Amino acid sequence: MDEKARSCLLQNRYTLERDIKTSYIMDHMISDEVLKPHEEQKVRALATQRERGATLIDIILKKDNYAFISFYNALLHEGYKDLAAVLQDCIPLISPEPEKGILDGVTPYVKTVLCEGGVPQRPVVFVSRPELVDEIRLKLMKLKENSGWLVVHGMAGCGKTVLAAEALRDHVTLMDSFPGGVHWLSVGKQDKAGLLLKLQNLCIRLENDSQLSQRPPINIEEARDRLRLLMVRKYPRSLLILDDVWDSWALKAFDIQCRVLITSRNRTVAESVTGKRYSVHVEEGLSHGKGLEVLARFVNKKTKELPEQAHNIVNECKGSPLVVSLIGALLREFPHRWEYYLRQLQNKQFKRIRKSSSYDYEALDEAMSISIDVLNDDHKEYYKFLSVLEKDVKIPAKVLSLLWDMETEDAEDVLQVFVNKSLLSCDRNGNSFLYYLHDLQLDFLTEQNRNRLPELHSKMVRQYQKYYKENPPGPEEEDCMYWYNFLAYHMAKGNMHKELYQLMFSLDWIKDKTQLMGPAHLISEFVEYQHILDLEDKFVRNNFQEFLCLNGHLLAQKPLPDIFQLGLCQPNSSEVYRQAKLQAEKAVEKRAFYVDWINRNSLQSLCRMVFRPHADTVYHACFSQDGQKIASCGSDRTVQVFRSDSGGKFLEISAHDDTVLCCDFSADDKLLATCSADKKVKVWNSLTGKLLRIYDEHLEQVNHCQFNNTEGTVLLATCSEDTYVKLWDLDRECSRNSLIGHTKSVNHCRFSPDDKYLASCSVDGTLWLWDVSSANSWKTINVEEAFRATESDCDEVEVFVKCCAWSSDSERLMAATKNIIFIFDVTTGNLLSEIKTSRHSTIQYCDFCPVSQLIAVALSHFSIELWNAESCKRVADCKGHLSWVHSVRFSPDGARLLSASDDHTVRLWEANKVYGSSSVSLKREVDVLFQHNDIIVLAPDSRNQVQLIDGIKGEVLGQSEPQNARIRSCCIHRSGQLASLGCQDGTVKVLDMPSGQTRGTTKHHTKSVQCCQFTQDGQHVITSSDDGTIQVWNWETQASNMLIGHKEPVKNFKLLRNSQLLSWSFDGTVKVWDLNTSEIIQDIVCHSEAILSCDVIPDGSKFASVSADKTAKIWSFEGAACLHVLRGHKSCVRSCRFSWDAQYLATGDDDGEIRVWNVNSGSLCHICPQECGESVESRHGGWVTDLHFSPDSKILMSAGGFIRLFPVRGRPSGTPVC
Repeated sequence: MDEKARSCLLQNRYTLERDIKTSYIMDHMISDEVLKPHEEQKVRALATQRERGATLIDIILKKDNYAFISFYNALLHEGYKDLAAVLQDCIPLISPEPEKGILDGVTPYVKTVLCEGGVPQRPVVFVSRPELVDEIRLKLMKLKENSGWLVVHGMAGCGKTVLAAEALRDHVTLMDSFPGGVHWLSVGKQDKAGLLLKLQNLCIRLENDSQLSQRPPINIEEARDRLRLLMVRKYPRSLLILDDVWDSWALKAFDIQCRVLITSRNRTVAESVTGKRYSVHVEEGLSHGKGLEVLARFVNKKTKELPEQAHNIVNECKGSPLVVSLIGALLREFPHRWEYYLRQLQNKQFKRIRKSSSYDYEALDEAMSISIDVLNDDHKEYYKFLSVLEKDVKIPAKVLSLLWDMETEDAEDVLQVFVNKSLLSCDRNGNSFLYYLHDLQLDFLTEQNRNRLPELHSKMVRQYQKYYKENPPGPEEEDCMYWYNFLAYHMAKGNMHKELYQLMFSLDWIKDKTQLMGPAHLISEFVEYQHILDLEDKFVRNNFQEFLCLNGHLLAQKPLPDIFQLGLCQPNSSEVYRQAKLQAEKAVEKRAFYVDWINRNSLQSLCRMVFRPHADTVYHACFSQDGQKIASCGSDRTVQVFRSDSGGKFLEISAHDDTVLCCDFSADDKLLATCSADKKVKVWNSLTGKLLRIYDEHLEQVNHCQFNNTEGTVLLATCSEDTYVKLWDLDRECSRNSLIGHTKSVNHCRFSPDDKYLASCSVDGTLWLWDVSSANSWKTINVEEAFRATESDCDEVEVFVKCCAWSSDSERLMAATKNIIFIFDVTTGNLLSEIKTSRHSTIQYCDFCPVSQLIAVALSHFSIELWNAESCKRVADCKGHLSWVHSVRFSPDGARLLSASDDHTVRLWEANKVYGSSSVSLKREVDVLFQHNDIIVLAPDSRNQVQLIDGIKGEVLGQSEPQNARIRSCCIHRSGQLASLGCQDGTVKVLDMPSGQTRGTTKHHTKSVQCCQFTQDGQHVITSSDDGTIQVWNWETQASNMLIGHKEPVKNFKLLRNSQLLSWSFDGTVKVWDLNTSEIIQDIVCHSEAILSCDVIPDGSKFASVSADKTAKIWSFEGAACLHVLRGHKSCVRSCRFSWDAQYLATGDDDGEIRVWNVNSGSLCHICPQECGESVESRHGGWVTDLHFSPDSKILMSAGGFIRLFPVRGRPSGTPVC
């Protein structure tokens, strides 16, 4: 240490030892790296203040010049100005040349300059923010040649002062731009007397070694002149730093044509001064990692050692440097109070987070309130209204103009005042601006105005009602989205329960809101405000919520389906139906068209919600362990994570380069695994969507992945078409084990509930059980052998095991192959039982309920079946999907069920509410008789019986005995007393109705009967078959004529006049038969591929044919001439129908597209519904299977996944019915 400096310390030792408090002094010296931690502990260990002071002086005397400078600066910063003045003349000089090895630019020269200029030291705990520091330095370089102003602005506690000081800790910046030095002045909020005192002190400081020292200036004008002369003559090219400037008028005293750096909460503070101005906006918060780093340094731990509360604290305050530092300093004194300080922050108890550092304000609330106190009274009142905003919500000015009852332009002026003072943030959105509060500001406002919040929210609603009295805002209004998002929120918070009932129980509001936002947000509101809505009417609330849940996938389509027509499909007792009927009746008066579903009350369904998260096939869906989230994946290569109660989206991840086949949550719900046809397995953070691991060891498509079931060590199992099963420990970059045993593709793998074993099943027909701890094979079960023992006639059929699942007690294991589930005893490997589903569908997936004996089975014929594992009886048939169901999973509590399908949807079912009749379902091969005011339906059911049903009441009038073969077709005679059915084995029967007794049987067909129909007199039944023949059977005499000529299955036929019949076949031909002679009158080769449908024009002169070759044709019976070839469909054309006035032909294809053609010219009239701008998936949810015109030919009805209605003339506007 310099002799002069050492002597000064010794001379003033007594005074220093007596007066200083060592705690904060040592903090500064440690941050300057001149005091070691063990030296700090040595001082702190002493009993009295005097002893601690004496020991600290002894330590400093043994150190170098930097220790003296650091000690001097600490005295100055902590308010010991008199003691610092004693040492000031003895500050040692340090060479301005930079030393080698100084990496951050803080050379001895920099330390001296900053010390002399009064620049604050780094905080005790400091983390760098290099992007902002570099931006400030870059702007400071602009002041190198000329005077000017740089304003560093931001909200309270964002770190402006620390950043400004850090920007000066750079050798190049000081030497090149400010060789005259730097001078720091903390201004703060001052009146004129206070400002004069600050100016006087600055002048004295700058004149301290002048031989011409003068008296202090007596007014601001004199101080301004004195300061100008000092800066020009004594300190040219120096930088004046004005910290924490509040008022623009105060800056006029410093408008002296020098270089000035300002920190302020007000970004417009320098607008009243002359010269060039630059600005740097300091973002409100530290990054999450930086916030954790601050806390870690305060408590002397590594970041990864911090508790979960540390992450929550940083998230709660949005990384505010002020809050993180205050709490960190408190935790250094009380290291076990993590939960306590987090709770105070969450409960907005800002007074409890009090000063524990050298920050200027005693507590967090004081630091925030000081910014509001400078507003005028009107602006303070306006600012209080911002208490009603939601966190992280950006709001247009028009909303606040309604709230404040002023013009939008006037509201923008007020808002700009708040923005300028860093009380509000602003983003530009096109030509408008969006405003938002930092979470801490909103929390502070909410706490300050807690007692007024209901009043403020209710005023918000009243102002909305006043302004939008007639109609809600339209999409063109800039505030439209805000009201649809938050009107219900303000009503609930304002205790406006009556208004909330009227809003939420309004079909008009649901229509308007879903048209803009889709259904997910509405469903969330019904869940969130259920406790309020149930006070009014729980039944009505349930009506609306169920309506949204089951029709949400339709309401998400563009354009929006007619919501009143959807409402007419609800039960008669539903409030939704009542409102829809009222609206429909009004619309009908204006010549609109609606369909009222007569027998809707007979419908029962286990389905509770339908989601459409993907644009293509959904291969898998699963619950999170807490049941609150659903993850799904599919052909669109994405993974979607959404709320299970509303469908609200949490995450969308573009996960793989090919189809994503499976996804699974870890036991703690923190991780999400995916596997794909791209051969990769990936692990993601389920909260943020961050990719954590990529595994690419599999050589072929990865079919399935699953995490182990218990928390602790996280294991992931995967299986692939490369025949391998692999176990992954996520702490490793490669697989832990490769399980080798299968000889063909492995389809599925599942951990046992206790995680002791892993089961895998394969195309090789086997089920393997592996010991997880050793990764050795434990047991092998030959499922193919069990299948062949059951199905003796299937020797040539390849048997592969599709999936497997464990019982909740880990004692049973089921495996599915073809249409059979086998249940095995895990310990012995013995077959316990088997469950056979329909022979005409294959099992795609199966799952055991974790709390009961239910088994869920996903089938290729579009349904899910629930079976009892003990009784092996089917207890429910869950129908609703429009295509193959690829997966089915129970929720962890067993109460719900998820299914994923080719129809792009995920369905949520209630597993614990099984209807007694739901295990019996009707098949789609139906016939209907309209007789006077009665409607009679004939339909086969899942028990292989035909039922005669009253279509209006839904009552079963009669039924047949079960048939030996599957019923493939049926028809009812117009008398209603006879029915006919055709079976898969070629059998045809006539039944008496309603008794169901057999009147006649024939079996001339050798294959499945595709169609059957009575002649008008009821004496004959005509049938067509897959064997290529048509049978004309007199069921009373048992006489039968076979029409033989087609070479492939006969799809259908139509009876013509004069005892003639038109038939069409997969062989591409249409034939006209004479029923009296059984001879072919006309044999027409119509298409190159299978003919799927034909129709005859009402006058009998023409017919139309449609084919798998994607064309439709119009023919004349006269000469069998082809009149028109209709091209344009992009997939199989499956249905066609002439209008009753013979003007139009409608054709429908497998993409859901319908084309309407002019019969005479063959020209295309229009396309339904593409001309409405609809996407493919919104058309029918599948093939267009049938078409019909209304008797006046003005309306076209189509059938597919649901029924749609189109006006034939004019622009089409399809309306889905159900």
